[in-house]
Amino acid sequence: MAAQKQPFKGGQPVALQPRSYPGILPPHGAGTTRSGMAEELTPELHAAPGRDVFISYASQDAPVATTMVEALEKQGIKCWIAPRDVRPGTVYADAIVGAIYESKALVLVLSANAMPSAHVGREVERAASKHKQLIAFRVDAAPLSQELEYFLSNSQWIDVPKLGMPAALGMLAGAVRQGPATTPQALPVGSSAGGSKRKIAIVAAVVGVGVAVAVGVHFWSLNHSSAQTPAVAASAGVPAKSAAGVVISDKSIAVLPFVDMSEKKDQEYFSDGLSEELIDMLTKVPDLRVPARTSSFYFKGKQATIADIAKALGVAHLLEGSVRRSGNTVRITVQLIRADSGYHIWSETYDRQLGDLFKIQDDIANSVIRALKMSLLNGTPSPAPKTANSDAYTLELKGRYFLNRRGTGGIDKAVDYLQQAVKLDPNFAEGWARLSTALMVRSQGLGLTPWRSAREEALAAAERALALDPNLAYAHLAIARIRFVDGKWQEAQESYERARSLDPNRGLEVGAWLAQSRGELDEAIQLLERHAVQEPLDVYSYNALADVYYQAGRLPEAEATARKAVELEPSAVGVPVMLGQILVARGAAEEGIAEIKRDPDERNRNYGLAWAFQTLGRKADADAALSDLERTSATTLPSSIAAIYAMRNERDQAFAWLERAYQHQDDLSDLAVDPDFKNLRDDPRFKAFLRKMNLPE
Repeated sequence: MAAQKQPFKGGQPVALQPRSYPGILPPHGAGTTRSGMAEELTPELHAAPGRDVFISYASQDAPVATTMVEALEKQGIKCWIAPRDVRPGTVYADAIVGAIYESKALVLVLSANAMPSAHVGREVERAASKHKQLIAFRVDAAPLSQELEYFLSNSQWIDVPKLGMPAALGMLAGAVRQGPATTPQALPVGSSAGGSKRKIAIVAAVVGVGVAVAVGVHFWSLNHSSAQTPAVAASAGVPAKSAAGVVISDKSIAVLPFVDMSEKKDQEYFSDGLSEELIDMLTKVPDLRVPARTSSFYFKGKQATIADIAKALGVAHLLEGSVRRSGNTVRITVQLIRADSGYHIWSETYDRQLGDLFKIQDDIANSVIRALKMSLLNGTPSPAPKTANSDAYTLELKGRYFLNRRGTGGIDKAVDYLQQAVKLDPNFAEGWARLSTALMVRSQGLGLTPWRSAREEALAAAERALALDPNLAYAHLAIARIRFVDGKWQEAQESYERARSLDPNRGLEVGAWLAQSRGELDEAIQLLERHAVQEPLDVYSYNALADVYYQAGRLPEAEATARKAVELEPSAVGVPVMLGQILVARGAAEEGIAEIKRDPDERNRNYGLAWAFQTLGRKADADAALSDLERTSATTLPSSIAAIYAMRNERDQAFAWLERAYQHQDDLSDLAVDPDFKNLRDDPRFKAFLRKMNLPE
């Protein structure tokens, strides 16, 4: 049950999954997966007979939708939700229309994310045209779009912020059982309930010499409530603790993703890039705790109070702001908030030319330190990485933006933008390092290009970055990851240690992979636990840690950690499989199998089911699942197939698939400690294979 070590995106692992294929099925409502709902479709071909409700939601609201389904199905109410219930080979739009027609009701996760979604609009319209019961499960106070207001004016409403989630879920189950109501329930259309909690920050800022300007700014906090529930210090003299029970230090800050306030709303790559640069700069200040990017961006677009965000991230302060760009001119407005009181410690507005952006970043970071009065901290933030060419930097920001997005859709754009950036400025070390990363992700992370051809280009880009800046930790980590994939463990270790000497906050997950390859599971656990502290909301950090706990035989800790991953992102690829396997190993067979079946990737499900049925001795089911696994994953997951044959003690087949995995450069780094291969350990061929891999015998 080894986690697959994919290179990474934007400095973090892409996905640490149990033998999972890295190609991710786009979530319900995303990309091209749900387009083309034409009237002439024949839904009868793909109908879902006997379903009570169809769940309609925007992809960003998948966690809420999953929670709804779990609650309703525990009450015996059958749900249809994509992508879970889309049969393999079915036309996506066809399946959706058929499910709407065959369901008794449509339940809509009504949110700011749902308002602009054309997919959601078409689903609601289709259900209304067939006179289906409509139930709006409203999770925030976003004003209704005209289209949705038209269709929902006579529907039933459930106001989650007003009722609380448990009560709202109970009311939802009751509404489904009761059937259509003649009048709206709980919240009439157009109600402003909850709207008073919306926060519009009014920032007093000084621009230039002694000129006072009052600026009204819709910060990122428009997506979270300003309710002044103390996040820090529940009572005087009592140390504040994070959601994980860790005492919160006053010397801690989270940088929230800045809001794009540009007229065309086309500068998100720029605002995200600025936020990420500030995170990187502040992490270099000794003794200042700064959650890394994945966790700081976790709440982007979500409904949460300042107090909740600070507690979840384990920080005493939040930095938020906005970016408005017009041509080559940029206005950046920033404010620093004390989480326990909501008090604005400091705010500032910067009007500059784009060429001055690096100085703005330096100014903001140093102002934060001064505002926090951290004179006891040694040192100041490291200057932002520089290129003399502002166009090259803009291209690098665009490349970074698409690199940080999970899935296959943007990786080619990331590579293209980064190639353009280093072409404009061949001396841009950070650009070369990010290009190396993007090439690795496209090949090793997403399987879109052959590694043998991508490897040389990725290595050349990383080496170019190091030649330009030998002290760039990001480039040393890129080299470490390439060497890791090559199986050159010692060289990978040396590059990793060099990176850590330059930036102790980077690369902990790489160190954990290397420790696993040596069979040093306690060290791997320590490194991943530290990584989880840095990234308290990164689902794949917890998934990786759960896997190593499992390998070490620490099953209670493995289950608790895997449940944390599911809690963070229930539909993340590989996460349900990990929890399901651990539950099966602990004796909760049916619950474990149900979890495995929830995984959105077919290849993951096939592997997980083959593993579970083999573990449980259900031979007929195991044979069928293994056949499905070989059918779907022979070229993409040969190591997974080898593991199943090893569990079956069919040694010749296991070694044949191991050899295929070796030829495909599939991840076998933890082969020496993976319990799935224990049946092979007394076979001389296994020791010979470990020697070939340069792994400990």
